[in-house]
Amino acid sequence: MFLSVFDIYKIGIGPSSSHTMGPMTAAARFLDEILNGDWPRPSEAKVAHLAVSLHGSLAYTGIGHATDRAVILGLAGETPENVNPDAMETMVDTIRRERQVQPAGHPAYLFDPANDLVLDRKTPLPGHANGMQFFAHDAQRRLLLKRSYFSIGGGFVVTEQELQAMKEKTKAPVQKDVPYPFRNAAEMLAMAGKSGLSIAAMKRANEEAHLSREDLDGKLDAIWSAMRGCIERGIAQDGIMPGGLKVRRRARSMHDKLQEEWKQNRRNPLLANDWLAVYAMAVNEENAAGGRVVTSPTNGAAGVV
Repeated sequence: MFLSVFDIYKIGIGPSSSHTMGPMTAAARFLDEILNGDWPRPSEAKVAHLAVSLHGSLAYTGIGHATDRAVILGLAGETPENVNPDAMETMVDTIRRERQVQPAGHPAYLFDPANDLVLDRKTPLPGHANGMQFFAHDAQRRLLLKRSYFSIGGGFVVTEQELQAMKEKTKAPVQKDVPYPFRNAAEMLAMAGKSGLSIAAMKRANEEAHLSREDLDGKLDAIWSAMRGCIERGIAQDGIMPGGLKVRRRARSMHDKLQEEWKQNRRNPLLANDWLAVYAMAVNEENAAGGRVVTSPTNGAAGVV
């Protein structure tokens, strides 16, 4: 299977790729399944009500990692890449108050997060710690569709069948759909030596087997823009971060101090490291606050990259 750079670097929201981005993506997959999935639809039965249960790790840490908010927004049709972080709280409050969601292309569905979003700490789903189940009912609350999803890390989400297929693979197949296929670093280096190309050049050739150069560059520019925007927002924000620990943001004050040192032309051999640390902290604080980040390959690594 070809693993694109866009599978690793994904634009999303904090604080967790597994517990926030994954569940939001799962909700989007369920909405698509309702409209386009190959499931037996009883005659004249229409989906009118949605419900979700979170299991395992998602149930235990769901509130702290904003899993509940991610599911609510996902069922409203939002995606990690496109949701507006500044509008999320307002959207969630509206859904809680109106007890319904209306994703684009769908009718309105009854969904009361207080009752229809369950953190089930007693029933782990077999296969993976980050399991969740989505339910679609008709107006009489008769079950029409049920799907299980697992958030396996880095924002990746799989179904039960996909998870089982992954476990049954004992060896990664060589990728045949790109000009420079490899399964590991040793094969990649050997191929670089044989072709005379850099790793970056081979990777670009692989990407351009699936995307035009214009589309590839555009998507890469969007990722860089999101990274830069995360840094800029992180060094501009101040105050207490969300949560009950009353942790104050530090990136802005550190940034202001460094700017003052720069203006005074103070010589510091470690100044470059200090700037890097401020940028990393700005991204980490944005991630913790549920802001826009880029996985690399997880939210937790975003500040480091």
